[in-house]
Amino acid sequence: MSEAKRKVTIVDDDRETRELLVLALSREGFDVVEAANGLRLISSLHVDRPDLILMDVNMSWIDGFELCRSVRKNAQFKDIPIIFVSGRTSPSDVKRGMDAGADDYFKKPVELRNLVRRINELIDSRSTHA
Repeated sequence: MSEAKRKVTIVDDDRETRELLVLALSREGFDVVEAANGLRLISSLHVDRPDLILMDVNMSWIDGFELCRSVRKNAQFKDIPIIFVSGRTSPSDVKRGMDAGADDYFKKPVELRNLVRRINELIDSRSTHA
């Protein structure tokens, strides 16, 4: 197995949600890193750059929309695909997420098969354009 595992960082302040996603994505062969909030994500990006970031909208310290904008403003990390996975499901929330720079927006409860397919598509498209 010479191909490196695809690395996904999950940012969600809900431990149960993180654990569920970690378990599901690990079973799909991803290397998964957890961050409980935006501050932890920012510090982990410098140490452990992921191929993709999954993030919630409602979090302490900084909300997901603002965090997404912050990642997009950083030249070092702006090309990392970001997918929101959120219980905030109104069309205006989805629009705010996409306007903040997300590549996609999934509503909780998330359909895992579709999420995994989209993660792979985004990572593949970035690696072919890199």
